[in-house]
Amino acid sequence: MVAAALGAALTFGAPAALAGTAPVGPSGSAVAVAPKAPKASAPASSQSATWVAGTRAYLVITAAGDTSAVRSAVTANGGTVFSYFDQIGVVVAHSASASFAATMRGVSGVQQVGATRTSDVPADAYNPALPANPAQASTPTGEPARADMTQIKADQAWAVNPGSASVKVGILDTGVDDQHQDLAPNFNAADSVSCAYGKPDTRAGAWRDVDTHGTHVAGTIAAAKNGKGVVGVAPGVKISAVRVAEPGNSFFFAENTICGFVWAGDHGFKVTNNSYYTDPWQFNCPDNIDQAAIIEGVKRAQEYAEGKGSLQIAAAGNENYDLAHKSTDTASPNDSTPVTRTITNACLDIPTELPGVVTVAANGTGTTKASFSNFGQGVIDVAAPGQDVYSTLPGGKYGTKSGTSMATPHVVGVAALIASANPGITPAQIRDKLAAQANDIACPADGRCTGTTANNSFFGEGQVDALKAVGATPPAGKYFENTADFAIND
Repeated sequence: MVAAALGAALTFGAPAALAGTAPVGPSGSAVAVAPKAPKASAPASSQSATWVAGTRAYLVITAAGDTSAVRSAVTANGGTVFSYFDQIGVVVAHSASASFAATMRGVSGVQQVGATRTSDVPADAYNPALPANPAQASTPTGEPARADMTQIKADQAWAVNPGSASVKVGILDTGVDDQHQDLAPNFNAADSVSCAYGKPDTRAGAWRDVDTHGTHVAGTIAAAKNGKGVVGVAPGVKISAVRVAEPGNSFFFAENTICGFVWAGDHGFKVTNNSYYTDPWQFNCPDNIDQAAIIEGVKRAQEYAEGKGSLQIAAAGNENYDLAHKSTDTASPNDSTPVTRTITNACLDIPTELPGVVTVAANGTGTTKASFSNFGQGVIDVAAPGQDVYSTLPGGKYGTKSGTSMATPHVVGVAALIASANPGITPAQIRDKLAAQANDIACPADGRCTGTTANNSFFGEGQVDALKAVGATPPAGKYFENTADFAIND
């Protein structure tokens, strides 16, 4: 996947500074402890600590429940508990000791330990600055018709059901400009948070955008139908920002994603948008001791969120890469020096390839695959417009972006409409309806596209349909379709 001028957000554009590490066996003096009996889930928190150079972050994984014994072992073995999630048995630990991970792997009750990055934790993690609150430009009047909304029949769905204010959507991204005139009417500050560095920061404004990516995604999902600028797919639902990107480089590390998913589950988000992959590994391989812990930690968090009623929808990526036939990763680790390595299909793009997550490919302004979109038989679930999508930008502005990052919020908006039309629906049922209601797109004359018209490697079950999502049948007539597509140079 190409990361666009920020961590691994899946917007197509200029590449950011994007080999597995050798497994380390247990060594050193271990403190033998075992988890106590489970108790009610506890919110994440941290102990007081001071940053030192060389600090690295680790996931310490144990049984769900009371993690206090493992947290004590972290402290006893040269680490600091930065945050913890008893709900899923994950502790985020920091340590400057080179032997910390190996020592903790020998602790009774510890199931896995893995470094989440190949670079140091920044000092900002211990005293994060609030993102800027940009001055707002004048919002243009009028809401011109947009090809992407017409293409998925969102413009027809609005007249039937624009979405319910009782449906909450979480945007796990670089943050959202909640002051934007097209977003403020639908923004839910009470459930917004920053999960940068892996710990909830609920200070007012901590959720604001440290780039432009999250604000653009937000507008596609739920920009208000207020006569100004643009309209989102589901302009009646509520959106919350969960900033999982760190400032400066906008990396989306595993602990940030874990925090975001647990937050989503605990705050009643019906759907979340995930237009990124978890840094620093484009693909996490289970035979690598660090990456195996990342897979397990993020997987547990996703399962927790889904168990609480939240469906995760994620971007497939922008490398024009066959996710069903993986062979090489040249972009990892992207927080230090990438090294070309051989991989297999067991190596996962997280979160998009986790069980239960809806994987979204991008099509152009018609029935062609967007030139950049990843693909893969059995990997892609549905498709949506992702090319030259016009949406909101911080500071009351608007602009165009391309990528599977832009396709994904169309699907999230449709999922929110399904939830609005079907109160009490489960994540699995939303997932099924997205697939069943999608409009088939046949394989083009491209030998890489495999499968049938009903389900293939380019488009999965097809392009999502907002009008079907609200329970309506399209009237007879012709609808906008532009089958032209054009390549965007890497």
